[in-house]
Amino acid sequence: MADKPVPKPGHFLPGGEGEQGSTETQRPPVAPPAGPLAAPTPRLGGEAPPIPPQLQGTRIDSRRATLSGSRLGPPTADDRAAAAYREVFHPQPIPFDPTKRRSKGLVALIVVAALLFVGGGVTFAVKVFSSDTFSVNPMVTPSVKPTGGPTTTEPVGKGTPDADIVGKNAIYTAGAMPVVKCKEPAFRPTSMENVRSYYEALTACMDKAWEPIVTKAGFEFRSPRLIIYNEGDETACGVQKDLALYCQDDQGGSATMPWQKIVEDYPKHKAETRAEMAQSFAFVYGVHVQNLTGMADAADNLADTAANKAGQFEQQRRAALQAYCFGAVFFGAAKNSFPLRGELLNQWNGLIQRRGDDKTKDKTPDHGSSKSLDLWMNQGFATTNPGSCNTFVAASAKVS
Repeated sequence: MADKPVPKPGHFLPGGEGEQGSTETQRPPVAPPAGPLAAPTPRLGGEAPPIPPQLQGTRIDSRRATLSGSRLGPPTADDRAAAAYREVFHPQPIPFDPTKRRSKGLVALIVVAALLFVGGGVTFAVKVFSSDTFSVNPMVTPSVKPTGGPTTTEPVGKGTPDADIVGKNAIYTAGAMPVVKCKEPAFRPTSMENVRSYYEALTACMDKAWEPIVTKAGFEFRSPRLIIYNEGDETACGVQKDLALYCQDDQGGSATMPWQKIVEDYPKHKAETRAEMAQSFAFVYGVHVQNLTGMADAADNLADTAANKAGQFEQQRRAALQAYCFGAVFFGAAKNSFPLRGELLNQWNGLIQRRGDDKTKDKTPDHGSSKSLDLWMNQGFATTNPGSCNTFVAASAKVS
């Protein structure tokens, strides 16, 4: 069977060669509209244009009812959708009523939230408590306020009794004072300026000798302030007259020394005045060592709590005799460079004898008898060891 010729382009389209022999019922052709189709979307502010006759009754004509009106501009007053929108997103403000108080819990929440936000990086965890039994701290866990009697907490560690501070002090086990190379200051007490220079030089010598021992015992070392006062001046110890004093103050303590009587006495009693200057300053510096090691305050506390006046005087003598002993420790360590010999040694021993409470005018037993002074000063001089100056554990007979 011979092949049929291939259909030409458009063979099967309406009006093509392939349609002529078709047996299907042919639909009458639709005449094209007389003009362009109108857009089905309505115009703003007016009615939609009429539907052409050839399109009436079609799907386009059925959309006319749903597209009537405009989608732009303010909604009408009876628009239910607009009313629902306003109810949710633009509610009417609640008028302020001053008779109603804000919740404490709400206030606490606002404060806590604000502080945590400002701090930045802090975990936002808030608990709101409206009860008066709670306090809200924005940075810590809320704690319950005490509602009953006073509460107590256990102290951290244990305090050291005053008797142990003076009787078992670490200065006693720090060892002997090494040899001190310190000469007697060359300044002679002929003026206030020379007296000051003499004590400044002696302070530097004693600082150098005592600092290693105080530090080794575990205490912080500091040099005492030096104050040279005129008779009748107001000092940290009060108004003074011709007395060598150690005054505790807010700056750590000061060696407060007179000068006028020394300048007056020197031309008449040179050796005695030199011995007096060295010894009186060594005693004051000994009190400074007690202050650095906590023993000065502890000794005062023991005296203040003594059962009677005799007990108070005994505690004061123990403290004073120790300060004399500490001074002698220095001179024993410096004996090769600061020699106490000849007339100077005689005057030194004479001071010990004349300084005893039993040799004073008022006989107040607060510094020690001549016998006790001799015992402790010679003991400190011979050993050069602060451990030999523990007067606080000595028998009462040795601190008379």
